[in-house]
Amino acid sequence: MVLKRYLFDGFPEKGELLEDFSWPSGKPIPEVNGHIHTPHSFSAFKDMEQPFLCAQKEGVRVLGINDFYTTDGYEEFAELALRYRIFPLFNIEFMALQKDLQEDGIRVNDPNNPGRTYFSGKGLTFPVSMSEKSWTLMRSVQMNSNRQTFQMVDRLNSFLRDSEIDLCFDPGKMQRTLAKNLFRERHIAQAIRMAVFEKMDTSEGRKDLLKRVFSGKEVESSLQDVAALENEIRSNLLKAGGPAFVEEDPQTFLSLEEVIGIIKDAGGIPCYPVLLDDKKGKLTAYEANKEKLYKSLTSQGVWAVELIPGRNDARILKEFVTWFYKKGFVILFGTEHNTPKMDPLKITCRGGVPLDPELKMINFEGAALIAAHQYLKAKGEEGLLNAEDVRSKQKQEFIELGKAVINYLTGKNHETGDQGTY
Repeated sequence: MVLKRYLFDGFPEKGELLEDFSWPSGKPIPEVNGHIHTPHSFSAFKDMEQPFLCAQKEGVRVLGINDFYTTDGYEEFAELALRYRIFPLFNIEFMALQKDLQEDGIRVNDPNNPGRTYFSGKGLTFPVSMSEKSWTLMRSVQMNSNRQTFQMVDRLNSFLRDSEIDLCFDPGKMQRTLAKNLFRERHIAQAIRMAVFEKMDTSEGRKDLLKRVFSGKEVESSLQDVAALENEIRSNLLKAGGPAFVEEDPQTFLSLEEVIGIIKDAGGIPCYPVLLDDKKGKLTAYEANKEKLYKSLTSQGVWAVELIPGRNDARILKEFVTWFYKKGFVILFGTEHNTPKMDPLKITCRGGVPLDPELKMINFEGAALIAAHQYLKAKGEEGLLNAEDVRSKQKQEFIELGKAVINYLTGKNHETGDQGTY
């Protein structure tokens, strides 16, 4: 059986799906990763197929694409999902600005910039459909992001020229060779590292050149640690105080209301990415009080959160997640993979501490709810429209439908018709 480009066209109707599916008693909970970036923003993955190869190797059954400001990767992501029988979640990420919180100096989920708010949309309609107004806002965000990156390259070239360092970069060529439509700061760091390594063929020569690029500061990272080295390049050159830094224009940020509007218009579910604790156990002012966070999110019509457990203490994560789960929130976990470092796709907490069975089930239920939403929207139904849908007695029905939808793709041999399990 060959599924069409529209992905859910080949799926049975709801009644048939549920009739054919039963959750096998005692079977392990599937591995789910609901948040990865791809080369369409910036990613540890060299191409779109690599995360599916990794997922297949690690036993991950559900993957969620979550690129910044773009849905350009959806079609290829869907095609690979069908090929590898890994269920796709169609997500997106924005960076919004809450000006009132910025004025009050309140940090949200960006630990360094008050008011700056990362925000995701989960389960967008595929193929993507939204109003011209939303498309215009999306294109504006992409254009402004790329403009800032091009300005950074211009400043970088001026710095290198003034420092008499024989390196020069063409931003258009950098974008064409390293990026897709979206050109990010991390692409600049990648290009600098590659240029240094190409120009100097010894470790000593590379360190000396990087020292000059760092205005006399010694390189701290191992030259073999690509992720650490590129982060050091960003820190020295591209961040605030660096010679190539370009401050973002606050006028180019969308408001949180605009971001939520785009997500809903595209058929998605607004989802707040929780930063939670840092390595010292500290939380931002916005997230420190669960009750206040809950009231703030629900007042904005947000009833889904996601976390990146790899950066959180297992105990703090468990306490936070179970509290919001009892409040009826949809909860998803991911790994991001938006740095050069190639971490596993299988989710663990900080220090490699595994998720316990309860957390794994909460993550799977969250994925199932998003899967049910995607399926229903594709079939012309309403999907999960508001918090009442997932707090009501129908919640378990949505979860069971989502499990059946996921199983139809991941647990069934479409050539033989044999029904599999997780």
